[in-house]
Amino acid sequence: MLYELDKLNLKRIRISSIEPNLVNQQIIDFAKSSDKFCNHFHIPLQSGDAETLKGMRRRYKKEYYSDLVHRLNDEIKDVGIGVDVIVGFPGETEERFQNTFEFLSELPISYLHVFSYSERRDTDAAVMTGSVDIEERKKRSHILRRLSDKKRFEFYSRFVGSEQEVLFESEKENFREGLTTNYIRVKTTAQYAD
Repeated sequence: MLYELDKLNLKRIRISSIEPNLVNQQIIDFAKSSDKFCNHFHIPLQSGDAETLKGMRRRYKKEYYSDLVHRLNDEIKDVGIGVDVIVGFPGETEERFQNTFEFLSELPISYLHVFSYSERRDTDAAVMTGSVDIEERKKRSHILRRLSDKKRFEFYSRFVGSEQEVLFESEKENFREGLTTNYIRVKTTAQYAD
């Protein structure tokens, strides 16, 4: 069924976001063999702390997530992996936040999307104890955004001097912007773009 996607009249196919428990071997095999499927995955994690994940009622454990990220890196050439993470979930102590920071630091990923937890009425989390101060949430967001910058720089640096196929999406002033198949944003002068 997946292989039918290669027959579509599209230049590229990219999954914008997929839960980790849905990334199976069939999807990985298709990503490896497809001419159109991008070597990029955006996979929400939310927390790198076991207790926080349990409180969030996620359907996976951090060990499963780590194994998946390493498998993608092992099996798909130059894969880019983005991660969603939430800071300040009720009960996220400093130690639990540090668990998340250390877990993400060690993962071979390309960038993070960092969100601060915000209370929503009529949710289980809204009545949980251990609310995290808003200023502390901002501080933790800042720390993880700096980690994301570091991860992105390291990932992008691997491709300096290489040739990549870029799908240009916009033109502003004298520049064209687009993305490689593994989600590296490229900006170039229009006169040099093909």
